[in-house]
Amino acid sequence: MEDIDIQIQFMEKVKKINKNKKLTYAILTMGCQLNENDSEKICGMFEQMNYTKTEDIAKANFVIFNTCCVRENSEDKLFGKLGELKKIKEQNRCIIAIGGCMMQEKVMTDKINKSYPYVDIIFGTHTLHKLPENIYKILQEQIKIKDILDIDGEVYEGLPIKRFDKTKASVTIMYGCNNFCSYCIVPYVRGRERSRNPIDILKEIEDLANQGYKEITLLGQNVNSYLVSEKVKDPSLKFKAKINNKEFIINSFATLLIAVNEIQGIERIRFISPHPKDFTDDVIQAIAKCEKVCKFIHLPLQSGSTKMLKVMNRKYSKKQYLELVEKMTTKIPNVKFSTDIIVGFAGETDKDFEETLDVVKKVKYEQVYMFIYSKREGTPGANMENQVAEEVKHKRFDRLKKLVESQIAQNNQKYIGTIQKILVEGKSKNNDKMLTGRTDSNKVVVFEGNQELINTIQNLKIISEHMWYLKGKLND
Repeated sequence: MEDIDIQIQFMEKVKKINKNKKLTYAILTMGCQLNENDSEKICGMFEQMNYTKTEDIAKANFVIFNTCCVRENSEDKLFGKLGELKKIKEQNRCIIAIGGCMMQEKVMTDKINKSYPYVDIIFGTHTLHKLPENIYKILQEQIKIKDILDIDGEVYEGLPIKRFDKTKASVTIMYGCNNFCSYCIVPYVRGRERSRNPIDILKEIEDLANQGYKEITLLGQNVNSYLVSEKVKDPSLKFKAKINNKEFIINSFATLLIAVNEIQGIERIRFISPHPKDFTDDVIQAIAKCEKVCKFIHLPLQSGSTKMLKVMNRKYSKKQYLELVEKMTTKIPNVKFSTDIIVGFAGETDKDFEETLDVVKKVKYEQVYMFIYSKREGTPGANMENQVAEEVKHKRFDRLKKLVESQIAQNNQKYIGTIQKILVEGKSKNNDKMLTGRTDSNKVVVFEGNQELINTIQNLKIISEHMWYLKGKLND
């Protein structure tokens, strides 16, 4: 694409400016895996421009924050770090850039301009690809840059990516969201849904397979809406692809899964996040049929109360959600689930919360990501009446946490004595004499083994459980 060709030229210009200089960059990523994937692109661009990554923010020549605006604690974290950087900047004159979702909110960029005037570059989710051009301008002209677009961005291909994990990789298949859940700021900062061309996605995954990657996670705000917006404009839309001498027609998320499943070298396929209202039968069939697709589905619930789901604009009921879980359990052997739950959304009563606990008891999730609701300015939820008191939110959260942990302990017991296929990811973070990996159902397993096993699939016998991880041994 012409825009990317221009940015590649700017990368070369910055690289020449930085020639023979030992420059470093530090990056702090907040938020979801989509943000992490964006950060890999940012790192890729910086590496092309002759910067080397450092974990020591105090010694970095360039500091980048890739922000999230889903929860309030991200703001607190950003402002705390910016406060620390003021003295560091005075000492080493580092350049500071802030990008990501938070920068799409005018109230946030105004606050940064007013309270943190030493920030050099502010860029949004739709202008990430222009970072090389903005860095060049900073280096040449020593000016402050604000590069934000309030319209939906384009899908750009060809940006360099620097991945630091050598076993697993995430691949974004679409951007944006059309759902406008009343608690969520994402559609306002990420824009409407735009899908990548499946040919570009498959090429990226084939390249990763050739590099030795074993697991791929397909990313999107709502992956099972892949190509839906594009087919509204052109109902006959379809793409032809050839993998291992087989022809594939791709026009949906299900057909994309089937095609990715054929790529040699890839051992596991995961995806996040789907929306329950869009989980069609063909996707369920594809998960069941494709041996590489993990039988572990992240199915966001948010609330078990039909009343609250309506207030949240989720467009499904408790009954429909449980019916979907039952259908998947019937159609996909040994399927397991994880979920997201928001505690204390506006108007949630004790009865509503009990409905959430009821769903958790029925589904018996392997993992639950629990969040106490925090208002996001610019969303309908922020202006709703009947906001729940913080004390009530925390009491409900503690009850949910207790239930979830009791279920995890029960679920873990079922693994003991079984043989599990583990993708070995590396050394354990807590004990470098142990290796770590994950089951198909995303359970962390630690075991004793030779480093040569890293990036391979191994059969392990599970010998004990420890709440947040399992312990295994090689099955001779």
